[in-house]
Amino acid sequence: MIRFLLTLFVLTMATSLKAQTVDSIYFHLYTDSLKKGTHNYINVDGKLSNGQWQPLSAKEISFSSSDYSFSGNELILPMECSVEKVTVKAVLKSNPAIWKETTIWIKRAPDPMLPSRDEILRNTNQKRRKN
Repeated sequence: MIRFLLTLFVLTMATSLKAQTVDSIYFHLYTDSLKKGTHNYINVDGKLSNGQWQPLSAKEISFSSSDYSFSGNELILPMECSVEKVTVKAVLKSNPAIWKETTIWIKRAPDPMLPSRDEILRNTNQKRRKN
C-alpha cells in the first residue's frame, strides 16, 4: 500500500513538473550598455506556463550575436571592438519557435578612474582624525 501511494505521488509530481513549460522568454539586462574588454552577462528569463519566472542559462538557451562570441550567458567583447552596438539572439533549445532578439549599445565613455588603495586609506584616516 505504501509503495502504491509513493508511486502515485511520484507520478503526480512528475506530471505537474512537466506541465510547467516555458511559454516565452525575455531579456532582463542588468545594464543599458556593454563594456569593452569584459565578459558581459546576458540575463534571459523564461515565463512558465504557470505564470512564474525562471532564470535561464546556456543549458536552456542558445545564444548568438551579430559580431562576437558567447561563453555560456556571457558575451565576450574584446577591448578593440569597433562596432557601436551588438545584436543578441536567444533561442529556447527545447522549442526553437520561442526566441527573442535585442540590440545592445556598447559603452563609449571610459570608466572613471577609481581611487587607489592608498588614497582610500588616507581619506579614511583623515576623517577619523577630524572626529
